[in-house]
Amino acid sequence: MKLGTLKEGGRDGTLVLVSRDLSKAVRVSDIAPTLQAALDDWEDTAPRLAERYDQLMDGQLDGVFDLTPERLAAPLPRAYQCLDGSAYLPHVRRVRKARGADLPESYLTDPLMYQAVSDGFLAPTDPIPLESLDHGADFEAEIAVITSDIPTGADAKTCAQHIELITLMNDVSLRLLIPNELGKGFGFLQSKPRSALAPVAVTPDELDGAWVDSVLNGPLVTTLNGALFGQPNAGQDMQFSFAELLAHAAKTRPLSAGTVMGSGTIANQDPAVGASCLVEKRVLEMVEQGEASTPFLTTGDRVRIEMLDRDGQSIFGAIEQVVQCKA
Repeated sequence: MKLGTLKEGGRDGTLVLVSRDLSKAVRVSDIAPTLQAALDDWEDTAPRLAERYDQLMDGQLDGVFDLTPERLAAPLPRAYQCLDGSAYLPHVRRVRKARGADLPESYLTDPLMYQAVSDGFLAPTDPIPLESLDHGADFEAEIAVITSDIPTGADAKTCAQHIELITLMNDVSLRLLIPNELGKGFGFLQSKPRSALAPVAVTPDELDGAWVDSVLNGPLVTTLNGALFGQPNAGQDMQFSFAELLAHAAKTRPLSAGTVMGSGTIANQDPAVGASCLVEKRVLEMVEQGEASTPFLTTGDRVRIEMLDRDGQSIFGAIEQVVQCKA
């Protein structure tokens, strides 16, 4: 099933079931008013939502309405926790190369991860709001999962059973603020503003075999100002599955229902498939040309992130954002 959240009913929005082609929706407030409420009692709500979804797809429901992306908030407008890994080592290598740093051997066995902003997610059609163009704004096209409750010390097999929903994320990064923050030895803060999520989150059974061993297979397509920027396959070169990322996070603490886990920027070893963020393209330009020619984001730039199924239909809907800057 596919779930979305309308921009109505307060900060957490109103939960809706969304048709497979993303054109129709129906409110399900009698089952759960919000997605967080559904996740808090997932064992009870999931079967009821699934039954209602089948009725939606069979045309058996009243109250169904036409849906446009502009009506949707992020599936979780805010979450109790958001974690972001860096599971694609080709991306890590290229970004570190831009800073003149090598890839430590430990990165092959010990996931990189940070605590991200979770008190608010941008809607899929919201602008990317910038305070200044001098911060080196970048997009990062990622996969994300949403969990039910995971106990402390859960292993990867257990964590896999608590991955309830999958979606897409645009993890906005302010590249020129990152070096000074990392230099303090205490992680990201100002360099990581709010991220955006795709229009809908979907259950693994909705992915038609593309979800295998807690990894989503398929090209993640990013365009910048209408031109193809990259389409790396999310199922290739992922060093750690989502289950392994979650087990890493749960080593010393439980993860509450509604935890969002990002994959990190999707990247493949083959540079011919393009990139999922600007900094990777800039690194390749520096290697090939001696300097980067691709600029960071500027006012009016349009970023679109989407994944299509085997029939060319959008799975999660598109994150499509335009850059706005106060300065």
